[in-house]
Amino acid sequence: MMYNVHEPRVLIVGGGLVGLSAALFLHRQGVASVLVERRPTTSPQPKARRINIRTMELFGQLGIAEEVLDAAHELAEYQHFAAGPTLARAERIPFTLPGGVPDWSTITPATACLCAQDLLEPVLRRIAVARGCDVRFGVELTDFADEPEGIAATIRTADGAVERLRADYLIAADGASSPIRERLGIARDGRGTLGRAVNVYFHADLAELVRGREFNLCQIENADAPGAFASIDGAQRWIFTTTEGADRRRDEWPSVLRTAIGVPDIPIDVLSILPWEPGMFVAERYRVGRVFLTGDAAHVMPPFAAAGANTGIEDVHNLAWKLAAVLRHAADPALLGTYHAERRPVGWYIADQSSIRTADLRTMNRESTDATPLADPIALILGNRYRAGALIDDGSAHTMAHLDLTGQPGTRLPHYRLPDGRSTLDLIETSFALLAGPRGAAWQAATAQLPMEFHELDQDWPETVGLSPGGALLVRPDQIIAWRMPSLPNDPAAELRAALDRMMRSGA
Repeated sequence: MMYNVHEPRVLIVGGGLVGLSAALFLHRQGVASVLVERRPTTSPQPKARRINIRTMELFGQLGIAEEVLDAAHELAEYQHFAAGPTLARAERIPFTLPGGVPDWSTITPATACLCAQDLLEPVLRRIAVARGCDVRFGVELTDFADEPEGIAATIRTADGAVERLRADYLIAADGASSPIRERLGIARDGRGTLGRAVNVYFHADLAELVRGREFNLCQIENADAPGAFASIDGAQRWIFTTTEGADRRRDEWPSVLRTAIGVPDIPIDVLSILPWEPGMFVAERYRVGRVFLTGDAAHVMPPFAAAGANTGIEDVHNLAWKLAAVLRHAADPALLGTYHAERRPVGWYIADQSSIRTADLRTMNRESTDATPLADPIALILGNRYRAGALIDDGSAHTMAHLDLTGQPGTRLPHYRLPDGRSTLDLIETSFALLAGPRGAAWQAATAQLPMEFHELDQDWPETVGLSPGGALLVRPDQIIAWRMPSLPNDPAAELRAALDRMMRSGA
């Protein structure tokens, strides 16, 4: 038995998109972690592909957005939907949103992309290792105990070597069947299983067939082979998803695929067949003691809103700064309770919205399966609001019927283009930041003795976030607005200190 001499502050279990992102977010906050993943390497399956604009904003904060976009270059032009009786006869469907397609540059500095999980995970792993993160693949967590002084864990390598290590906290990013969640006895609720489906991952040279009709998803409206194709590299690698014939033998699938493609003699190499059950399962608790559930361990949802991995990455972005603040003794451990208070309601809502969206590409943004009102798709990505947690709610109105980011506490800081070309989001580093208008001299003086940055913005900015020229916003390291003071108070230093203390010392 070996003992870890250099103990990490946080143990991350799971080396998928969420676990690797957790390691990077913690590293950015100056927190040492060790990540263990029982698989010998990153996922060989494409799985998640849509990396939404919020995730790309977070990758921008890490300084890795360009590397992610480079990995996604093969599908840069494959953003469209298509539909038809076969892939060969399919036509593109006009892309529509309930409120119309916005000018993206007015709402985000980021660019969404399609990057298959088997391409993105190696990128995140490489960056994490290059930055000095302790990332160990082929290492399995075999036991752990949540003790008063920390987490005592036992890990085992592929060659059987056993090591004991201690950490202050444990992040469970160990997937939908999470052994850690099961060990803790955390129940799940939600809509449950919503049917059966199968993903057939295959190689076929379809590059010329789809040229000029490149697509992200292509819906096949064919009674003999209904389903949808997803582009993995836009040329050779594809996934066909269907709810029909999940129990077919492997040797039956090439014929089905040729029917759906519409080319009877095309060579096909079936790589893998993955039956799965779309469903909604949300953990009743995201935290037990020193253990935190993230990603699929916390919330399983259907893929119809392309939100699963993205929501998990937001989980660990929310958690990382809080762990850092507590470990630096800049916050009371009660702050960690706000992780569940904030992320569980949002995780539930996104999972529920994913569950009621139809898989039909023609109607998925307009109709729900049970008449539950649909959130605006952009609001679902950028517009969620925390109502309780490490923030001071001001009772202001908020809707998910459209993107409603106007400075409400608990919402993501609105993107506002600065004179130097940067976004207001780029101002948020690893500490709190106070943003004020051009009459912010008193606020700047108030921040002098506090652990935060100060930024004075131009005269047009305050009105966009519900402030008078003398007001200010307090923004957390995760780009969430924590407190809004619409006008300049008599004693700005006292008000600011009280607000920060309320959040960091009591977490509410």
